[in-house]
Amino acid sequence: MWRFVFVVMFSGSLMADELTLERLFSSPDLAGASMRVVKVSPDGERVTFLRGKADNKDRYDLWEYNIADKKTRLLVDSDVLQPQQTELSDEEKARRERQRLAGLSGIIEYDWSPDGRSLLFPLGGDLFVYRLGVAADKAVTQLTDSDDFDTDARFSPKGNYVSFIRNQDIFVVSSDGGHARPLTFDGQGVIKNGMAEFVAQEEMDRDTGYWWSPDEQNIAFLQVDESPVSITKRYEINADNIEVIEQRYPYTGEANVSLRLGRIELKSGDIRWIDTGENKDIYIPRVKWLPDSQALVYQRQSRNQQLLEMVQVTLNDEQSILLKEQSDTWINLHHDWRFLKNNAFLWASERSGFKHLYHVNPNTKQIKAITAGDWMVDELVGVDEEQGLVYFTGTYDSPLEKQLYVQTLDTETPEKPKRITERKGTHQISMADNASVYIDTWSDREHPPQTSLHQADGERITWLNKNALDKNHPYYPYLDAHIDNEFGTLKAEDGQTLYYRIIKPAGFSKDKQYPVFFYTYGGPGAQLVTKAWPRRMFEQYMAQQGYLVFVLDNRGMARRGKKFEDPLYKQMGSVELDDQLVGVNYLKSLDYVDSERIGIFGWSYGGYMALRALTKAPEEFAIGVSVAPVSDFRLYDTHYTERYMSTPQLNPDGYEKTAIYGDTEHLKDGRLLLIHGMADDNVLFTNATTVMSKFQDHGILFESMVYPGAKHGISGEDAQYHVYRTISNFFHRKLKVVGN
Repeated sequence: MWRFVFVVMFSGSLMADELTLERLFSSPDLAGASMRVVKVSPDGERVTFLRGKADNKDRYDLWEYNIADKKTRLLVDSDVLQPQQTELSDEEKARRERQRLAGLSGIIEYDWSPDGRSLLFPLGGDLFVYRLGVAADKAVTQLTDSDDFDTDARFSPKGNYVSFIRNQDIFVVSSDGGHARPLTFDGQGVIKNGMAEFVAQEEMDRDTGYWWSPDEQNIAFLQVDESPVSITKRYEINADNIEVIEQRYPYTGEANVSLRLGRIELKSGDIRWIDTGENKDIYIPRVKWLPDSQALVYQRQSRNQQLLEMVQVTLNDEQSILLKEQSDTWINLHHDWRFLKNNAFLWASERSGFKHLYHVNPNTKQIKAITAGDWMVDELVGVDEEQGLVYFTGTYDSPLEKQLYVQTLDTETPEKPKRITERKGTHQISMADNASVYIDTWSDREHPPQTSLHQADGERITWLNKNALDKNHPYYPYLDAHIDNEFGTLKAEDGQTLYYRIIKPAGFSKDKQYPVFFYTYGGPGAQLVTKAWPRRMFEQYMAQQGYLVFVLDNRGMARRGKKFEDPLYKQMGSVELDDQLVGVNYLKSLDYVDSERIGIFGWSYGGYMALRALTKAPEEFAIGVSVAPVSDFRLYDTHYTERYMSTPQLNPDGYEKTAIYGDTEHLKDGRLLLIHGMADDNVLFTNATTVMSKFQDHGILFESMVYPGAKHGISGEDAQYHVYRTISNFFHRKLKVVGN
């Protein structure tokens, strides 16, 4: 209602343009001007960010907002610095695919110097430094110039050096330039120094393998030996050739890489290896130095992911276990641990069933709750030690929203945090290191992201990107046709609450019956039913084409606590489908839903869910589109799959029941469209070909679309447009809705 009043008051009479597929995937972005990697400078004088170009929303430049003069400036134009794009190395392509940045170009990451006077960024395989206070034509200097590809670059903690990875080794160079010095020398073939292994990047949210000590005297690093991992011959089928890639892929139940944790003394170059225990079949998901640089702490995770230990190692190699976490199912990894000046630390744990923050004193063994209750902390975003304040985002007000809260370190009421952000919806928070100010990127389902700078108490200092839906906004021509989301709840079999949202079709009438675009993901770590602006507007497009859009978050999905996640343990694809069928039954109870025209769509885990639905519950869905699905979790990787399913050796029945193969004969002719990238190195193309073969063995007709050279995300404007045109065309043909 508020949005409608806004439009009437400020836009007058609107003639809505048609929201077409072509427009969805062209520039400028319908969400408006984008701001990525938004940071407050260390000196607090400016805010920097990456922004896509108006004529190419996926190519990014480096910008600043100066707080003093309240002006926004382009610092580095990627096209000027690099008019011709350089071909990425294979390692960098894989790294960006893991980071979900494969479709982006230009400047996609940067790092501030500790003094707030310089910015470091990679471009085209080399490293550049932008220096503030220097004439524009001399502000950018090239730090490295090599035929090799330099990645994972950062300033050292005091700003004297820049470190980076080149040819699988760690290098350092003076931040003023000069000759780059290698710190490791054996990086080649299966040996990688300072780099994150495949499962660390894909499943642990760790894309680096080295860590500076605060005093710049040492660098901790992981050496990865991939030789234990079996070689999979993966065929990357491109438009004009076929490449045979020998990829070391750690299939569930099989060997992982071998890891060694070491410490390099910068001055001498000496390496000391750290004893990580007798059991070498472990994961090391996190490493961090203590503030005094006298010890480092690493997290040691058991292969079954039911034990996580925080191990401290001094410079004299004395070790102690600071904390243990144990679970009967699995332990979710996070980045929410912060060491304080007295070597006490903050730690997030799900030991209560919900993720909460704790103040841990290793000297007294005291663990004190900072937050508590039947809600969860999303992220620890800031700590003000002098004031004794802890800032975090969470679900205290609603699991559909993300709000910023503050709590005192010594609180006696952990179940009652103080909320700072005011507007309902989703607030993505980035706080200054000293917790004095924060950047808030807010959105809801009806308002695209708006970014503002605030004092720690919530007072807004200034807008960084107001992104108002006025006549200059890219989405303005389509406002009048925009259809709001409606939210509701249902009950799972065990009584837990399931949230859903609906977008009713354009021109909705209760006297008509409509087909359903049933969108699902279903897997752990994700949440679709939120009050946040969508990543893309395809749901809105389908609603405007005459479909009722329905989305439900089933048990096992994120931001609802471990009790909500645990039911899928050792039986993936079971409770998820049960809950989605609760949604189907609800839809069938609505007079305006045509129960014979419910079509399901999903990508990745959602693609698996679409296959699962069409083969396990074929009477409930008229059609389905499955993109890049896992068809058998025995074909997926160790860290993700074993977290939820254990190993095929220990849980053979669970894997057999989870696989699609046992139910392929139940697919009905013409009901499936199967889509996959032919160079997918995450969910291997084998997942598609094996299930295709099974359907063919049963004589079942289905449709498919494959993309030469495409990875898991099938990235790029043209490819994305083709994918979604293929999906919508299938729905239109099969469910008889006239559309583009």
